[in-house]
Amino acid sequence: MQKVMIVGGGVGGTTVLKLLSESEVFSIVCMADTNESAEGMLAAKERRIPTVTNWSMGLEWDLDIIFDTTGDPSVYKKIKRDMGEQTILIPGSVALIMTKLFEEKNRLISKLENTSAKMDLILNTTSEGMVVIDHEGFIIMFNDSAERASDTKREDVIGRHIKDFIPSTGLLRVMQTNQKEVNQEITLGNGMELITTRIPLVNADKEIIGAFAVFRNKMEAVQLAEQITDLKEIQTMLQAIIQSSDEAISVVDDQGRGLLINPAYTRITGLTKTQVIGKPASIDIYEGESMHMKVLQTKKPVRGVNMRVGPKHKEVIVNVAPIIVDGCLKGSVGVIHDVSEIQALTHELNRARQIIRTLQAKYSFDDIIGASEEMKLPIEQAKLSARTPATVLLRGESGTGKELFAHAIHNASDRKFNKFVRVNCAAILESLLESELFGYDEGAFTGASRGGKVGFFEEANQGSIFLDEIGELPANIQAKLLRVLQEKEIVRVGGTKPIPINVRVIAATNINLEQAIANGSFREDLYFRLNRMPIFIAPLRKRKEDLRELAEHLINKINQEYGRSIEGITAAAIHKMQIYNWPGNVRELENILGRAIIFMKLNETIIDIHHIPDFIEEIPLKQQEKLLMKPSGYVSGKPLSEIIDQYEAEIIQQAFHTHKGNKTLTAKALGISVRNLYYKMEKLKL
Repeated sequence: MQKVMIVGGGVGGTTVLKLLSESEVFSIVCMADTNESAEGMLAAKERRIPTVTNWSMGLEWDLDIIFDTTGDPSVYKKIKRDMGEQTILIPGSVALIMTKLFEEKNRLISKLENTSAKMDLILNTTSEGMVVIDHEGFIIMFNDSAERASDTKREDVIGRHIKDFIPSTGLLRVMQTNQKEVNQEITLGNGMELITTRIPLVNADKEIIGAFAVFRNKMEAVQLAEQITDLKEIQTMLQAIIQSSDEAISVVDDQGRGLLINPAYTRITGLTKTQVIGKPASIDIYEGESMHMKVLQTKKPVRGVNMRVGPKHKEVIVNVAPIIVDGCLKGSVGVIHDVSEIQALTHELNRARQIIRTLQAKYSFDDIIGASEEMKLPIEQAKLSARTPATVLLRGESGTGKELFAHAIHNASDRKFNKFVRVNCAAILESLLESELFGYDEGAFTGASRGGKVGFFEEANQGSIFLDEIGELPANIQAKLLRVLQEKEIVRVGGTKPIPINVRVIAATNINLEQAIANGSFREDLYFRLNRMPIFIAPLRKRKEDLRELAEHLINKINQEYGRSIEGITAAAIHKMQIYNWPGNVRELENILGRAIIFMKLNETIIDIHHIPDFIEEIPLKQQEKLLMKPSGYVSGKPLSEIIDQYEAEIIQQAFHTHKGNKTLTAKALGISVRNLYYKMEKLKL
């Protein structure tokens, strides 16, 4: 071992001290400096190396090498003069070079250690097991995943020959053939089955220096393959949903470059995939800033931003949200809504709301005009139903006064101080019907109001709801209505929580529900739920004796609306109107009287025969033939109503005879309900 003295305790001497202290070749026997507090002197004392304040005192140790780091030429000359013949004197310039080399060595070693640590970290954190052998077949690397997959400790295999660990290994064959082998099955000595890929290791000179294998437990590999298959199916499904969506969708990556658009996006913006994919997010902006870039910067969603996009400067509303996976921002997704489409839907909704008015009931039974037998029965039935919470089904032709009955039933019930909500089921767009009836929660669909919306059923809670034209309800709404009637609760669109309600349902229809059930357009179970209290309202042609009373009531009503003072109507005018069959019922009667009053002179106060249109001329020829056809048993001088009743009795009797007295078959053949048939039999005394 070479004996060394270092002269000079400055930076150079300290560096040489550190360098030589790590060597097994040199032994530092002395550190010399006139300043005992110099950095090098203190470092030597920490290492228990002798120190002297005069370099000449160190010559006693029979030195092999002296490092002069003082940089003083006179000191160098004195040392050279006095040192032994076998001693080597190294000047400060050489010591400086050694210092630089030492620092470079340490830097390279540190870099190598960092690189090695990173490599070990990568290899040990990967989910794949890895084993590496040298050119002789000895294992030189075995990562953490390899330990888990093979149930073997690293220290038990490092340095062993691969054949000792895996007798059936193919790594040696891979080195011989220099050919990669993919997804090969292998069985370890402990019986564990693996799936492995073997790859030869080749240096820059294309020489084989070893091989490595990447492997995974066979069961894990099978599960991974199944997961990949499931992920592909999910990806295919998501792509199909996005591509088929009517909402315009665009997706960008974390750098704001286009990743995906759907056909709806192209339809609205006019931009194709080639114009958007891979391009900056602002490529589609004509007016406004890119919301994609704003979301990527803030990592917060934006909603309801007005912009203009595409070459046609389309006005749109944009909603954009960040895509965050495992806490990392991966991009953003935007949904674009065409403002013109929203405006059209809003217009339709406002129009529907104008048609559907939710008013308080304003009519009572006193407003129902009619003293005929045909009107007494439904009025009595309606008064009876008003005293119960039972569902009422009002049936009759259009214009017979079904809504009037609904108002009267509500006002005569114990719910009269609560809300009366009326809904024309045929006047609402089918797409809006469910949300209007049952309400919706916030975010249930695009354009939904913040906080959601109360539906008509909730609005009518503790009161009554009048469902006019209920026969026009689509099948899906019929199912939900049935649940409301059965369970006394509703579920809003987009909601999951049932909301209990207490509502009296009054329904009305002018169609033949029995026929609708037969052809499948109306649910039979809903029919039985609604038909608990059916009330049939006779058409005007069945109760023409009420014409005068009705006409006088309507004249008073029209006087108030038009600001006129018509006092009444002549018997001749009434007689003329009794000839007509009134297919539009009371609504048509009001229309005719209103028209007559409009054309009357200001000095005229009585509606006469010449004010009434010539109805007979307006009746189609076939209808005239039916009216003029004399039924058997016709007696001259009888009123028209009696003639019609007589004819109706004969038809019913013929139907009874045809069906051998079976009332159900008779009613079905005549297109009326069994209840209505009993009513007619009682009226006609059959």
